Amino acid sequence: MNDVRIIEVKEDILADNQKTAQALNAELTGKKTMLVNLMASPGAGKTTTILSTLDRIKNDLAVAVMEADIDSKVDAEKIMASGTHAIQIRTGGFCHMDATMVKTGLDAMDYGRFDLVFLENVGNLVCPAEFETGAHLNAMILSIPEGDDKPLKYPLMFSVCQVLLINKIDYLPLSDFNLDLFKQRVLSINPDITIFEISSRTGQGIDAWADWLKNRVKSITG
Repeated sequence: MNDVRIIEVKEDILADNQKTAQALNAELTGKKTMLVNLMASPGAGKTTTILSTLDRIKNDLAVAVMEADIDSKVDAEKIMASGTHAIQIRTGGFCHMDATMVKTGLDAMDYGRFDLVFLENVGNLVCPAEFETGAHLNAMILSIPEGDDKPLKYPLMFSVCQVLLINKIDYLPLSDFNLDLFKQRVLSINPDITIFEISSRTGQGIDAWADWLKNRVKSITG
């Protein structure tokens, strides 16, 4: 009996996605629209952080949000209630967004009229890190209740992001989260990452993050 034939497909899929992502990134840059890919675990505070950020930048930038979930439209409804344009992408079971999915969403919102588009990726620390989206900036949120060991468990996520938002910093006195050790672990993986300590609930640190983001947008939009 012949051996079972095993076909490795992941490398080809990722290579094809990378080409699509590079083309999309060039298209976004040409239209002077910055795309931020925001990743985090469920409950880390992605939507609340976006809403807090919008409060600080909406008078200076034209902003839209793409919400990605396996199901539901609750997050998009929250964004729209704030007065910001939003669309919901249902991934149909996929635990990540890839560049083709992102392009479909961008085209549906006529993205060229926006200075900045947030992609709130599907909530987990594994799959989204593996797929390029065409974004100019990969950002992630890690909340204090999740624990300081996550860089050890999910190093790829920390390595592909240029920005880390440590959210729910107001919970720090109530936890055994070792902030210094956590930062050491993160920087050992990605020494170039920019770190902000924030609370999307109280607003702590949001101004500094929003100002930094506005400057990054200007580097794309001119």
